[in-house]
Amino acid sequence: NDYKDNGPMWAKTGERSVVKEITFSEPFDEPPSATVRLAMCDMLNGAYMHVDLRTEEVARKGFKIWFNTWGDTKIARLRVAWQTIGSFSSDDAWDI
Repeated sequence: NDYKDNGPMWAKTGERSVVKEITFSEPFDEPPSATVRLAMCDMLNGAYMHVDLRTEEVARKGFKIWFNTWGDTKIARLRVAWQTIGSFSSDDAWDI
């Protein structure tokens, strides 16, 4: 919520990045497939929307979500949703 706190995504221009590390409660047997998407984006309407959202360093125990913007884009608030699909060694490993 950079608008409320006058943080860099709202108050600055140029290249800006945020990285969020996700740690799984239980590791997968192999690195899973990980996807991310914008669930909500509140931005200034007088600027172009420059957005780069991706996963990085996907591993058995977690991954990183990387968000980057640049230019005159002003991000007030942003929410990201993620999903992983992978394998466990046994049906007992699933804890739903």
